[in-house]
Amino acid sequence: MLVHYGYGVVGVIVMFESMGLPLPAESVIIAASLYAGSTHHLEIRWIALAAVLGAIMGDNIGYLIGHHFGYSILKKHGHKVGMTEERLMLGRYLFRKHGGIVVFLGRFIAVLRVFVALLAGANRMPWHSFLFFNAMGGICWAGGYAFVTYELGRQIEKISGPVGVVMAILGVSCLIGGLIFLKKNEKRLTDEALKEAEADEKRDEAHAETKPS
Repeated sequence: MLVHYGYGVVGVIVMFESMGLPLPAESVIIAASLYAGSTHHLEIRWIALAAVLGAIMGDNIGYLIGHHFGYSILKKHGHKVGMTEERLMLGRYLFRKHGGIVVFLGRFIAVLRVFVALLAGANRMPWHSFLFFNAMGGICWAGGYAFVTYELGRQIEKISGPVGVVMAILGVSCLIGGLIFLKKNEKRLTDEALKEAEADEKRDEAHAETKPS
């Protein structure tokens, strides 16, 4: 499948994930890049380009959906695609505090990557700012993952015999270990941000109740 439809598969899956569907885009980029590095049946530059274009296109479609349908629709129907009340609250808090940085760094954080474009549109982030930070994030995330993983695949191919097997196991283990480390820190940071977001929501509600009509 990767040989015949590799570039299209990478681009489409990355695009749909960026639109808000919970798909394994990161894993697809890594798998395609490792395959390219170890077999040379795919060109890494086209894998990277497909991933970058998919990320940028998907995010812009997600932004338009969030912008036109608004926060209330996401709150009502977002749970159908995994956008829970907590994630909506987290999104509002992060965009209020950090704006464009969230769009850029959200590319590297799984819990944000799927929803950042929808939340940017729903929170009325200016489109030109979103476009810039989204493009930078897409290039660094998709291109970075593709080329780094490709190099790992190439180095594994150069080493033969038992040493090659050991190096392959170590390389994949390091990659998995890095992802696990990021996931653990992502969970901790998300929990901290959610606590602050809940406190902000309560302060806003208290302020609205005490405000004279």
